[in-house]
Amino acid sequence: MKPKELTITSWGRSRSAEMTAFRPERLSAVINAIREQSEDTRIIACGDGRNYGDLGMRQKGRAILSRRMDRFLSFDERSGVVAVEPGITFAELYAFTSARGFLPPVVPGTGFVTLGGGVASDIHGKNHDNQGCLGEHIEWLDLILASGELVRATRTEHSELFSATIGGCGLTGVISAIGLKLQKLRANAVRVREWRVKDLDQFIDLMQEHRKSAAYTVGWVDALQGGRMLGRGIFQAAEPVLVDWHRTRRIPCSIPFTCPDVTLNRYSVRAFNAIYYRRVPIKGRERILGYEAFHHPLDKVLNWNRLYGKKGFLQFQCVLPDESARIGIRQMLERISNARAASFLGVLKTFGKEGLGDLSFPRSGVTLSLDIPARDGGYELVKCLDAMTLDHGGRVYLAKDVTLTAERFVLMYPKLDKFRETLSRYDPTGVFDSDLAQRLKIRTR
Repeated sequence: MKPKELTITSWGRSRSAEMTAFRPERLSAVINAIREQSEDTRIIACGDGRNYGDLGMRQKGRAILSRRMDRFLSFDERSGVVAVEPGITFAELYAFTSARGFLPPVVPGTGFVTLGGGVASDIHGKNHDNQGCLGEHIEWLDLILASGELVRATRTEHSELFSATIGGCGLTGVISAIGLKLQKLRANAVRVREWRVKDLDQFIDLMQEHRKSAAYTVGWVDALQGGRMLGRGIFQAAEPVLVDWHRTRRIPCSIPFTCPDVTLNRYSVRAFNAIYYRRVPIKGRERILGYEAFHHPLDKVLNWNRLYGKKGFLQFQCVLPDESARIGIRQMLERISNARAASFLGVLKTFGKEGLGDLSFPRSGVTLSLDIPARDGGYELVKCLDAMTLDHGGRVYLAKDVTLTAERFVLMYPKLDKFRETLSRYDPTGVFDSDLAQRLKIRTR
């Protein structure tokens, strides 16, 4: 396996790193790449490049590109446990499981994320209130440690390594296989109820009303609105259904080139948001959507990140506890509206219980996520939102972060000391490292 010098770029296109990249297809190749590193070499695993920030890169380090490790290893229909390599994407997992009467228990907003990346970020979906994060459904993880040793971690064996790896940003080792318990459910679509929401108070009331009763809930928020229309948007509550239809596979379109930086401005985004808001009737509606169309709406537009121009964009996502969410989200939306930061991808939804990983992001509360162009004060705005998140007792999602400081990070993640202890035990010399880990001073040495 010959390495290749590559520039690794984040999906947000605001971060990049020059790295020596390996594309292993077999477990033995990964072990060799780890064992052969020099004393000062740093390694991080990368999936399909859907990370928004600097979690999956390390300047002058080694990248283990896992996408070719994409085999289904076993499947037990009685237990519902599937064993996969880390390069399998969620779209590929859905295609495999749906044909057998099962569904992935949790999926992210794009089907292009790999399972390895999903574990490293402990991803959440539109059903967090009743299904939790991906980590809740993982039975075991096979992990290649800094020593080159292969270890299986479960809730009872190497349990501290298990909880550190789930949501652990790839810092505990390279995942070589995942045992995931699936949901026994034959469904190929969802029945969606949609409401046109006039303001933030109505939005939060609807989310609280449906968070426990609906299988899936999610909302789109028009982040450019202020005043009495602050927080207006569209709320969806949905249930999985089996529909007798024959549907052809969606053929995605593609953004063929990087757009000028001015393409997305407050005027074009405001016009888009107004049209999008009015697509739902005033009295609401109910409709049937395909499973993938509902869970991965942006996958029908390939390379949509090029819309933000050469400087790219920042994605901010926070969660605020239920008791402070109403006032905290209001203050954030007011700040975003006043800044006139162009974003057509604003999402509001609720979370249930805390994830089991040491650095899992979700906790019971309300999460806000949106894209901010990396220009015209975009970095300063996101840093301000970081500070507001901490002021309201919340935390920022590391999988999307590029601006959080080490000082704020340590206050947001109460299990950080436990995570650090596990790293010092299994990787005392810091073989696995990333630009995110350096920026947040995750290692204390």
